[in-house]
Amino acid sequence: MAKNTDSPESPTGKKTAPTPAKKEPTKIATVKKLLSRKQGATIKAIETATGWQPHSVRAALTGLRKKGVTITRDKSAKGETVYRAEA
Repeated sequence: MAKNTDSPESPTGKKTAPTPAKKEPTKIATVKKLLSRKQGATIKAIETATGWQPHSVRAALTGLRKKGVTITRDKSAKGETVYRAEA
């Protein structure tokens, strides 16, 4: 008699529910996390974290603004533009 390989079985032969795959955080979630830090994030930091190009980072910031996220822009001591999401 052939075994049914459609669903996983435990060592006792009883069917078990498949384990849900652990979801990776989305890139937008990563951007939100970076922006919500006290020190905020530069375009370069977001590029590095997501693998996006600068125009894609700016587009993502615009998308977040359109969804109601308040994003402030300041200059760091080094003269870099730093973005922060308001809580």
